[in-house]
Amino acid sequence: MLLPRDVIGGHGAIEKIGEVFFKITNSKKAIIVTGKTSAEIAGNRAREILESSGITVNMILTEEATDENVEIVKEEAKEFDAKVIIGVGGGTKIDIAKKSAFDLGIDFISVPTSASHDGVASPRASIKKNGLSVSVEASMPAAIIADTEIIVTAPFRFLASGAADVLSNLTALKDWSLAHRLKGERVSSSAYAISEFAAKEIINNASDIKPNLEESVWLVIKQIAFSGIAMSVAGSSRPASGAEHMFAHSVDTIKKGNGLHGELCGIGSIISMYLHGGDWRMIRDTLQKIGAPTRLDQVSLKEEDAVQALMMAHKTRPDRYTILGESGLSEIAAREALKVTEVL
Repeated sequence: MLLPRDVIGGHGAIEKIGEVFFKITNSKKAIIVTGKTSAEIAGNRAREILESSGITVNMILTEEATDENVEIVKEEAKEFDAKVIIGVGGGTKIDIAKKSAFDLGIDFISVPTSASHDGVASPRASIKKNGLSVSVEASMPAAIIADTEIIVTAPFRFLASGAADVLSNLTALKDWSLAHRLKGERVSSSAYAISEFAAKEIINNASDIKPNLEESVWLVIKQIAFSGIAMSVAGSSRPASGAEHMFAHSVDTIKKGNGLHGELCGIGSIISMYLHGGDWRMIRDTLQKIGAPTRLDQVSLKEEDAVQALMMAHKTRPDRYTILGESGLSEIAAREALKVTEVL
């Protein structure tokens, strides 16, 4: 079990990247994985600070989180003899960085420029293989540097999506408990408690998550970090990924709509909570307070596509037992769930 040694947040936090780097390693070489836009936002500044601290930096500009791009970063890192890979950007750049670091057995530092999902702090990465996104094991960040001055400039939609992703832990935990009762799956009480705490913090502070407020960014980032820690303690994504994530991955597979990962998990959580017989209205109301989508039309998803996604969702993780069961939802059950929860 690996946990972050440092979670640095606040206005101007990126200025501490050199100090954080030397807490992790004695090496004076670093790889920065970023994109063109992310480099302009934060990557170039990170490089300047590291170089002023005597660290030699190799910056790699990349795009999609694919197997091919991971291999490119790994080859560069090996040739450079880097001991730390720093991911600067949104989800894809951080996924490439932490998967590369995991494969090489070296440390990874997460420097998010947005917070649209819990991937900035989790030991999992979403990597495209043959055109499909696959969740794979990756490095837990040795450190997270969340500069609220930078993250607050991203569209608020991203922050609301990140909050929705953490909120959806509630239904992931219900699925975990269900798998324990019906399949004898082991549940870590510590991981369960940490994940639940993060979700409840989002519920209790939903009205304070607003645009253009650095305090809102830090509030959400902290819960994202707790969510990642819960996964590391559990040794899997179970505390933060259940049927609601299967729905999100299923929508991604059929390539419909324009919903962000966290947004789809939020909508999926409404549906999943209904299937569990829980308080789905509380999930919906919290999402509305945050400013995250609660209806299909808000993510440009048609009813037929949502029905298809729900019916095939169980196939995205056949090894993971959830409220969807082993054979999935019937068309009638899928349509009923969408109708009753007013997701349509």
